[in-house]
Amino acid sequence: MLPPFACCGTGGDVRDAWRHHQERKLRMLRYWRDGLERQLAAAEAAINTLEGQIERDSSQPSS
Repeated sequence: MLPPFACCGTGGDVRDAWRHHQERKLRMLRYWRDGLERQLAAAEAAINTLEGQIERDSSQPSS
């Protein structure tokens, strides 16, 4: 995770710095979630494709 108050100067309100830190963490977590959702969608597509191939191959008569 990000260190608290990274990229914040010594001036200003501590609450504003904390809010900025929390917003940065939220953006980072959303970015991670988006990547995981892409990976999950790819895995689901691969599973569906393989299941379809297995079903198709098992319904065809053997040579």
